[in-house]
Amino acid sequence: MDKTVIDYFDKAVERFAERPCVDFLDKKYTYGEIGALVDRAAKGFQQLGVKKGTKVGLCLPNSPYFIVCYYAILKVGGTVVNFNPLYAERELEYQIEDSSTEIMVTLDLKQIYPKIEKCLEKTGLQRIVVCSMADILPSVKSVLFNVLKRSEVVDFKRDPAHLSFTRLTNTDGKYKPVKILMEELAVLQYTGGTTGQPKGAMLTHRNIGANTYQLRHSMPAMNEGHEKMLGVLPFFHVFAMTVVMNVGISIGAELILLPRFDLQLLLKTVHKKRCTLFPGVPTIYTAINGAPNLSKIDLSCMKFCISGGAPLPVEVKAEFERLSGCVLVEGYGLTESSPVATVNPHDGEIKAGSIGLPLPETKVTIHDPDNHLHELPQGEKGEIVIEGPQVMAGYWQRPEATHDTIRNGQLYTGDIGYIDEQGYIFLVDRIKDVLMCSGYNVYPRMIEEALYLHEGVAECIVIGVDDEYRGQAPKAFVKLADGYSNLTPQDLRLFLDDKISRIEMPKEIEIREELPKTMVGKLSKKELVEEEAAKRLSA
Repeated sequence: MDKTVIDYFDKAVERFAERPCVDFLDKKYTYGEIGALVDRAAKGFQQLGVKKGTKVGLCLPNSPYFIVCYYAILKVGGTVVNFNPLYAERELEYQIEDSSTEIMVTLDLKQIYPKIEKCLEKTGLQRIVVCSMADILPSVKSVLFNVLKRSEVVDFKRDPAHLSFTRLTNTDGKYKPVKILMEELAVLQYTGGTTGQPKGAMLTHRNIGANTYQLRHSMPAMNEGHEKMLGVLPFFHVFAMTVVMNVGISIGAELILLPRFDLQLLLKTVHKKRCTLFPGVPTIYTAINGAPNLSKIDLSCMKFCISGGAPLPVEVKAEFERLSGCVLVEGYGLTESSPVATVNPHDGEIKAGSIGLPLPETKVTIHDPDNHLHELPQGEKGEIVIEGPQVMAGYWQRPEATHDTIRNGQLYTGDIGYIDEQGYIFLVDRIKDVLMCSGYNVYPRMIEEALYLHEGVAECIVIGVDDEYRGQAPKAFVKLADGYSNLTPQDLRLFLDDKISRIEMPKEIEIREELPKTMVGKLSKKELVEEEAAKRLSA
């Protein structure tokens, strides 16, 4: 419990140097090769001035670059700030400024790099480390990529503000060792909270190291150095960062990385590469259950699957287990708990609809939402409160928000649940105004702010509606400004295209003459939520 993820990484490199560590689209790296790259990158980051307290952003899809830079930054005492590559430019700007990110690592792709480059002028960002997509592909694929995908690649500037990954790692790897303290900040992981304003959860070396340990000891017996972990969930999300990358590395697993979710590629990868460990979100398991020609795919290689990020429907779990023969367990947690707090036992009783039992060294209690100090008796519904070594240190530069969420070392989750007579925890409702879409946090306020950028939008409200595939999806209600009566929902979707990510795009935009308001004139979501609920009941 007193180890950092750097300790786990170094031990894995020592024990499994000749074993495969990463398989990225058929290009493989051993633990020894990844270890050497991490040390060379660590020296390179030190030469750029990275030290304790330096914030380095990773705006990358799953790739060897993410793993190498993540551990290299931590080794020299820097703090990793995870960025979603799908974010619109203004979202990147906000997070860079709020976190004081000085250096950003990204790919040389038109989908990502131009947005980061613009941030050099508008924010405090000082340097960009640019990674070549072609360099991490197998030789044949690399040639094809250069020929066929040249239009997707950017040629970055050669100036002091830019540095290639090749130059970053052109060192002897002899970085200056830094003493890492357990209470020091390792990762700034952005989340929403009750207001929808993104906040940086301060995850310490103790937090992420402890959660790695806890998960290792909640899994079935592993054949260390021989497991194959499927990495389709994005590492910039805290669930994948911990459960896929850090846990996978800690057991010497081969991380089989996919840069994005593609159902056919995922199924082909599981079948061909015989993946044994598969963390996912409910929408992925739902997609697998409904995949065509599934009879031609052998899923029997999988020995442990864990679902998180959103509630797992009972019928989805049962169908996936029938198709694969693999037990699918559901876990629960928050960004603020690094993230996992509870999980169903792999080889014990699993109760339908339960989020399981607390992880080792974790205590879960239920408190009265109106009286935070009052712990409720077993069986009563109230706010879920978590206590354990994985609970964050607080929110970056948000003392009031920290005080509202962390009390006496306990994390007040904002979720409503209860504990049964056997200690199993059940999630009932969500207090926070955060939507869970395909396992991702989506903040209505961010979508509303983007809509308000259009001069034709006078008022807008975004709420969550049930979605069979994604769990929840945003729906926007808009009142048009005078003189814009011809503005259509499609016009607004086109307007939003470069301002929010695809996961945030409203499932539906409904234009109305008036939007509901409270007695004091504030826009009110309550009536719209009730309307949508009534529609579902009558459907």
